[in-house]
Amino acid sequence: MPLAACGAKADTTYAGQAITGKVTALEGTSVTLALGELTEDAAPGGNDSQQPSETPGGNGQTGEQPAGMPPEKPEGTSDDNQSGQQLPEKPDGDSSQPPEISENGENGQPNGTPPDMPEGGMGSSFTENGETLAIDITNAAIVKNGETVSSTELAVDDVVQVTFDDSGSTATVQIVSGGKGGGFGGSSQVTQGSSANTISEEGTYTDTTYTSTGDDENALRVDGATVTLGGITVDKSAGAASNTENGDFYGVNAALLATNGANVTITNATVTSSAQNGNGVFSYGSGTTVNISESMITTTADNSGGIQTTGGGTTNATDLVVSTSGNSSAAIRSDRGGGTVNVDGGSYTSNGYNSPAVYSTADITVKNAVLTANNSEALVIEGKNSITLENCDVTGNMSDTKGSSSEENVHNVMIYQSMSGDADVGTSTFSVTGGTLTAKNGDMIYVTNTHCVLTLSGVTIKNEDADGALLRVVGNSASHGWGTAGSNGAQVEFTADGQTLTGDIVVDTISTLNMTLQNGSSFTGTINIVDNAQGGTAVSNNAVVTIESGCTWTLTGDCTITSLTNSGTINFNGYTITLADGTVLR
Repeated sequence: MPLAACGAKADTTYAGQAITGKVTALEGTSVTLALGELTEDAAPGGNDSQQPSETPGGNGQTGEQPAGMPPEKPEGTSDDNQSGQQLPEKPDGDSSQPPEISENGENGQPNGTPPDMPEGGMGSSFTENGETLAIDITNAAIVKNGETVSSTELAVDDVVQVTFDDSGSTATVQIVSGGKGGGFGGSSQVTQGSSANTISEEGTYTDTTYTSTGDDENALRVDGATVTLGGITVDKSAGAASNTENGDFYGVNAALLATNGANVTITNATVTSSAQNGNGVFSYGSGTTVNISESMITTTADNSGGIQTTGGGTTNATDLVVSTSGNSSAAIRSDRGGGTVNVDGGSYTSNGYNSPAVYSTADITVKNAVLTANNSEALVIEGKNSITLENCDVTGNMSDTKGSSSEENVHNVMIYQSMSGDADVGTSTFSVTGGTLTAKNGDMIYVTNTHCVLTLSGVTIKNEDADGALLRVVGNSASHGWGTAGSNGAQVEFTADGQTLTGDIVVDTISTLNMTLQNGSSFTGTINIVDNAQGGTAVSNNAVVTIESGCTWTLTGDCTITSLTNSGTINFNGYTITLADGTVLR
């Protein structure tokens, strides 16, 4: 018997949660799902797009070359495909010209909408767990390709992600693959295009220049080898990716791509890219590790991050100077499949719109670095991922009009779940210790449509926008597909640990904030519960505040919160705190 979640009495089993399932039956507004999980496929053995090209003489490299020299292309291959890989078909028209995407979000889609999710997808697999669930979609939003569609778009065998509101009613049904067993976005298999130069043999290569001007082509690819690169120059001066998502997910058209379990150590390198979708240094796939230090990376076109990590890869960066100028070009960038990124020292600067200094769909730790976004929010975390900062100087300057979500909110740090499939649904983690956090425009921190654990300790916080909130925890209009309007609030657990805070905190009625001041923290400002702008059903415990011994809250206006536990000091300054039970403290 399937679990039931239908009619006016909602089953609360999955209240406030999200699940993944495959549609097995449709009857009116009742939908039966086989529950399970959606995982990204590993590259299959023998897949031409992942295996090293066949090499003469069995030396693992394309041709007999002296150490440090780029390999020649093997006989029988064309200029368009030097590594023997099958290239994605180019769209009609001249794909060598970068598309105009001044309004795009970090995912490269117009107006910040999630990427398209065509049938066939990117090679993700759905695995059933043996459980079934019947849901009622009478009041649910059906979302496909980032747009709200009719329930008639649902079909048997569709794989969907379902979110439930706090009462257990179905809030959103996101169609993430069509009824033919495919995944979402990009190609149906790992597609990495070709490479002008491929190293697939262990060795040390120094003082060598690697270049590329071809479409869907890396200037240098390290494929499955343990390699040391010293003093090299890599230049991707032309050529475009025929599929933006293949560039974002798999490293098509990147200047330097490490893949297929490669272990690459890079020192004193100069990497430049002026090609659309020409990410600088790209680490793709589980088992692939890039260790790069004392190097310079510069990209100038759209969708071209500085260091990019996807598919479970690892990047360790020390003392880099990274600069990006294109739109949707984060200096430290990750995308579908995530991975692990560790950064120590250096400077990371983005100059384009929708180009944070750090965009995380991975576990990213940055220490002792300068992170600057001159025309974008400084930091973004999407879904079940993290950013941990230690002793960093962070500055953001999001545009009021050019940001992909400027009409929704302007902010310095954004923590959200896009529902695009690029990040798992779950807890976002943002931790900052020491250093500075500066906002030149908008709110300091904005959280929507996700659960977040937020910790600030000893950070110097400066908001140069007098109207910007310190923290805004709210739902959103769902115009970008970020959940369902009225039930897409955020849930934040905020700890200020030895932290000085100044500013206003806003929580709407469909969101929750549990805030603790500890270890001598002080807060000067207000906390207020406001109505959800989309008229969603209110939840309980919107703002629960704990002030531990030795901590201080100084009011700058009247406040409304749910409850207060105070073992410290409150300076009312003539203002009041109104609790949910009607108690007025003064």
